[in-house]
Amino acid sequence: MRPAPGRPPEGVDAHAWAALLSAPVAHRGLWSPDKDRPENSLAAFEAAASRGYGMELDVQLSADGEAVVFHDDRLNDRELTTASGRVAEHLAADLAEIHLAGTRETIPTLAEALECVGGRTLVIVELKVLNGETGGLERRVAEVLDAYAGPVAVISFNPQTVAWFADHRPGVLRGLDSMAYHDAAHWTLPAEERRALAELEHVALARPHFLGLGMDMLPSASAEALRAKGMPVVAWTVRSPAQWARVKAGCDNLMFEGFKA
Repeated sequence: MRPAPGRPPEGVDAHAWAALLSAPVAHRGLWSPDKDRPENSLAAFEAAASRGYGMELDVQLSADGEAVVFHDDRLNDRELTTASGRVAEHLAADLAEIHLAGTRETIPTLAEALECVGGRTLVIVELKVLNGETGGLERRVAEVLDAYAGPVAVISFNPQTVAWFADHRPGVLRGLDSMAYHDAAHWTLPAEERRALAELEHVALARPHFLGLGMDMLPSASAEALRAKGMPVVAWTVRSPAQWARVKAGCDNLMFEGFKA
C-alpha cells in the first residue's frame, strides 16, 4: 500500500489536508434512519463532529441565491420531506420551515451547518451543479467559506465547478467526484462523456487536490496512476467493513454510512 500523501499542496490549509487523510468521513453527516438525525441535518452534523468524524454534505442554490444543504433536486424525492417542487424553486426562508423525514430537523443553510460544526472537524462541501450552470453556487459557497475558520474542502462531479475553485479560491482544498456512470438514464450524459468521466480524463481540467471515487469504480487503474503521483483517493459510499476491506489498499480515506467506521 502506498504511504498516504505527506505535505499539503502549496497554499492549501495544512489542517484541512491532515484531516482529509485521518478521520473517516460521515456521508451526509452521521445520520440514522431510526433516530431524529436525518441525512444532511444539523443533528447529523453534530453527531459526526462530537464523535470525531469528518463529514460530507450537499449544497445547492435556493431561489434567492442561498447555499442550502439538501441532496436531491426535488424536495419529495425519496420522501425526505412532504413538500413538493425543486429546491431551486423555493426561497431559503421557506426551505428553513420544511421538516426532514418527519423530525424537528429542517433544511439548513451552509452557513448554519458550518456554525454547528464550529471548526471541530473537516467538512467536505459537495456542490450539486449541473453541466453548464457553473458560477452562482460556486460564488455563494466561496463567500460562506471565506467567513469560516475551520477545516473545509469542496468537491463536485462537475469538473468545471472544481476548476472554478482552482481559479478563484486556489487555497481551498478541492476534490473531483466520479463514479462508473453505468446509469445512463439517471445521468443523461452521452456515452462518451460518461466514459471519459469514469476514466478521470477531466482531472487536467478540474485540477483537484484529491479524488472522491464511487465504490462502483474501485479499484481503478486511472485512479491508482494519479494516486502514485500524490493525489489521495477517498472512497464513497462505504456501507460495511467488508466493502472497505475490499478497496482500502488503493485508498487514503472513506466516506461511510450505516456502520461505525
